Amino acid sequence: MKVRGRVLVLAVSLPIIAFAVVGGFMSKAMAREDSYQYLRIFEDVVTLIVNNYVEEVNVDKVMHGAMHGLADGLDADSAYLDVAQVKLYDKGDAPGAAQTGLEITRQYYLRVIASRDGSPAARAGLMPGDYIRAIDGQSTRDTSVYEGQRLLRGKAGSKVRLTVLRGNAAEPHDVELTREEIAAAPVKGRIAAPGVGYLRVGEFGKATADQMKSEIASLQKAGATRLVIDVRGTAFGDAEMGLAAAKLFVKSGVLVYRQDRGKEKEAVAAAAGDGGVALVTALLTDNGTSSAAEVFAAALAGNQRASLIGERTFGRAAQQKLVRLPDGSALMLTHLVYLTPGSVAIHEKGLTPDIAVEQPDVEFGQAPAAKDPTLDKAIESLALKAAA
Repeated sequence: MKVRGRVLVLAVSLPIIAFAVVGGFMSKAMAREDSYQYLRIFEDVVTLIVNNYVEEVNVDKVMHGAMHGLADGLDADSAYLDVAQVKLYDKGDAPGAAQTGLEITRQYYLRVIASRDGSPAARAGLMPGDYIRAIDGQSTRDTSVYEGQRLLRGKAGSKVRLTVLRGNAAEPHDVELTREEIAAAPVKGRIAAPGVGYLRVGEFGKATADQMKSEIASLQKAGATRLVIDVRGTAFGDAEMGLAAAKLFVKSGVLVYRQDRGKEKEAVAAAAGDGGVALVTALLTDNGTSSAAEVFAAALAGNQRASLIGERTFGRAAQQKLVRLPDGSALMLTHLVYLTPGSVAIHEKGLTPDIAVEQPDVEFGQAPAAKDPTLDKAIESLALKAAA
């Protein structure tokens, strides 16, 4: 190999090796001979590129591409942040505090998990599963979830143009959203059928558990003896707030487990005084049910306090941390996941409903159907339980 080639290989390989050993990622595996094969292959690939590519190789571009590629092999929430992005992260430097109300993931392009209730995204009709192909004309093909969330923020009143593809549509739609400062969505309750109370929980914040307790008391006064909790499209809030809400329903037992890398799983259990709500309960879920809502649903379903009705949940119940690299770049790595009371991982798997009901497809510009088959099925299910 030429001297120049060796220098470039070394320049590109060192950060990759750093990636492999950060946080003990390969501390045990490196002891095995076969663990080195990928680094050897990587060196061969870089050598071939440096010595055979038709143009002068931009080492920084190759390096960044390799790092992004390694992070892409993990889950959607793990990402490589270059030096400039880390500086923005450290400064808390977002373009502004206003939002579109979208929660996103990554699947080839950025993809919508859910739209926050009452947000610009919800009013525009953006739905779980929509692909965001571009933001202000910039392709999201190589955009991380972290960077996508940053691009969606801005000053109140500013606009952002999204190129959105839904389902099997041949042509994308351009959707312009005006960013807003979005207040926390309150818990809303009503009587959905004789004896059946309905709660819409659009997010899990610090006040959510208290609001749910208050709304349930009001519904009981209005004659509710059974309860439907709607967490469809609920992807907002902290998992710990979802657990606080779950404690209203579960008197004893494990709510979930936390599993951190290299540690024994930690049980989060109900305590004395928990489980004050005794109503027979059904939870409405869909592909937009994520994060705190999934932890909440897992705790109730795993303790036989609620049946899940609707669609499989999204599968995003984890925590990330920033791990810094020597050159000033960093990795956003998932390091902790939540498990059901039965010790099954929620992250990247989701929760399977007890009674499956598909959400009706809605075309762009089409109003949602007046009938709600998932809610109707939940009311029917609760009526059967009451009769039994």
